Amino acid sequence: MPLTIDAVAAVAAYLFGSVPFGYLLVRIFKKEDIREKGSGNIGATNVIRSGSKGLGAVTFLLDVLKGYFAVIVCGWIAARMEASPQDRMNIVALAALCAILGHIYTIWLGFKGGKGVATAFGVFLALAPWAALAALGVFIGIFAFSRYVSLGSILAAIAFPIFAIVMPHPSRTAWFTAVLFLVPLIVIAKHHQNIARLISGTEYRFGKARTA
Repeated sequence: MPLTIDAVAAVAAYLFGSVPFGYLLVRIFKKEDIREKGSGNIGATNVIRSGSKGLGAVTFLLDVLKGYFAVIVCGWIAARMEASPQDRMNIVALAALCAILGHIYTIWLGFKGGKGVATAFGVFLALAPWAALAALGVFIGIFAFSRYVSLGSILAAIAFPIFAIVMPHPSRTAWFTAVLFLVPLIVIAKHHQNIARLISGTEYRFGKARTA
């Protein structure tokens, strides 16, 4: 695989993923720094908790789209550069990984970003759409039952690679398959504090007032 294609895809996907939409929307429309609100996270959930449901919904949508288009655009770049089908598959997998890393470690905010849930859903839609939608169903079910966004996100991340493997799919490269597991592991790892709070019973339950 030509190194130049890898480099272009990695940089392009990272920059796509790095756009901090939650931070920008709150800064533009509320003149506030979302990092100083709630959990300090720049993702959609914290934007909603800060009192901006509309901005939270837009943040989620834009974070999903940036992950999706990071993969799609890099696949298009690979095709334009006449990479082989196998190399294209490896390149889009690399793009998916770099888009997630861009969101979590955004260059624009001192390499501190979000937890990657919405962006991961975007790259999952590009890599394995039916598995992504099935994982979304897991999230919706868990969230509706428990009202824990974090629990729904963690269990959906666990479910996605399982769905991706068991559902019918074309032949995949080893690297592509590895990324299907690696991205969810990164998302889960970013929820380590949430996991600790879930275990201790102190995790925030959506729709309830946060206690001091």
